[in-house]
Amino acid sequence: MSLYTTLNNKSILTKILAFLARATIKKYKPIVIAVTGSVGKTSARTAIFDVLRSSGGSEIATAAKNFNNEIGVALTILGIEHQGKNIVAWAKIIMRAKLRLFFSRSYPKILILEYGVDRPGDMDYLISLARPHIAVVTAIGDTPAHIEFFKDAEDIVNEKAKLVAALPVQGYAILNHDDYAVYDMKEKTKAHVLTFGFENNADVKIANYELRVSKDAAGEERPDGMSFKLEHNGSMVPVRLHNIFGRPACYAAASAVAVGLVLNKNMVEISQQLAGYEPPPGRLRLLKGNKGSFILDDTYNASPEAMRAALATLAALPGKRKIAVLGDMLEIGTYTEQAHRAIGDIVAQSVNLLITVGARAKFIADEAMTRGTEHHSHILRPDQIMRFDNAADAGKALDPLIQKGDVILVKGSQGMRMEKAVIEIMANPEMANSLLVRQEEYWKLK
Repeated sequence: MSLYTTLNNKSILTKILAFLARATIKKYKPIVIAVTGSVGKTSARTAIFDVLRSSGGSEIATAAKNFNNEIGVALTILGIEHQGKNIVAWAKIIMRAKLRLFFSRSYPKILILEYGVDRPGDMDYLISLARPHIAVVTAIGDTPAHIEFFKDAEDIVNEKAKLVAALPVQGYAILNHDDYAVYDMKEKTKAHVLTFGFENNADVKIANYELRVSKDAAGEERPDGMSFKLEHNGSMVPVRLHNIFGRPACYAAASAVAVGLVLNKNMVEISQQLAGYEPPPGRLRLLKGNKGSFILDDTYNASPEAMRAALATLAALPGKRKIAVLGDMLEIGTYTEQAHRAIGDIVAQSVNLLITVGARAKFIADEAMTRGTEHHSHILRPDQIMRFDNAADAGKALDPLIQKGDVILVKGSQGMRMEKAVIEIMANPEMANSLLVRQEEYWKLK
């Protein structure tokens, strides 16, 4: 079989990368921190990296992107980039990985990996690449993401719990105390358990959470960021984040604090590192929109849990009008209609204009217009709802309707490419490559 044929076969390529990844872990024996969950994985992984890298430098490594599947995790372990369909580039980079394995003595001491689960058995495979010493489970929610190929919600919870069960006795499970499915995973491990969350009994407790506002030259309020406190064993430190909003970022920060504590960092040092934390593009980041508006960019992906969190953040922000541009939530199987209708019920309570993208999101519109809240106290009129088949058209239609002071949430599953709507309404589209998710040529051609 020729090299071209070998590398053009995804299955064979996956096996080559897996072999090299396992050999790398076996040789260098880094501390492996693995992050899983239905929502918030990448934000938590990024926050953990920010907390640890102050004293670690090149000794701390993680993926530059959300590499969380069988190929992505192997690439992160090997410290190499995805080469797309470039067979020559794959051959060169695999050879480089082999040479590094046999001849290099340097390798990061701590490796922060993200484990995504789409199908039964995925977690077993990822654990076989790198068994964790510390496992962080972010959140799962009532209707988990990527549930399409699982029998029910319990099955996907059990799949993710395998990460916690794989920990050594001297390891640590970092669990979301507020998510019952995650918190119950403490029964699956003999390792140490440290929890985080808003609830009083969490080991790392989030307290005094509030959104911050500032005033412009005209005296009008604008969203500025958020602040909260993190408590552990009687110690409390303040955290202030700029242009970042919503409880999901609090959870990411708290999980990073827990990891930092496990690795013997103190609370003050951790708080200082978090001051510079920025979630990756497309995760509840505030961008400047056209005509003096603000865009709450949450376009990376969508699940019912994440959609509810984003809408709660939109409702809490100051703004002249609240506008939601919502795309389909994919990969939730038999929960599809029910989950979208539940979002429509929430939308009706706090949104002035709703724009939906995709066939499934039409259930959001239907529910917002016909039922509203349980008590029928809020519904959206037909003239407050617009429906589109693709994100770019939705953005183009919204652009002339924008007014100064509007706050616009844009969110949907990855496959809906909701960042295309953001490009149409952002004040600085020339900065899209640095501000938005999926701006690589690979994505632009899809």
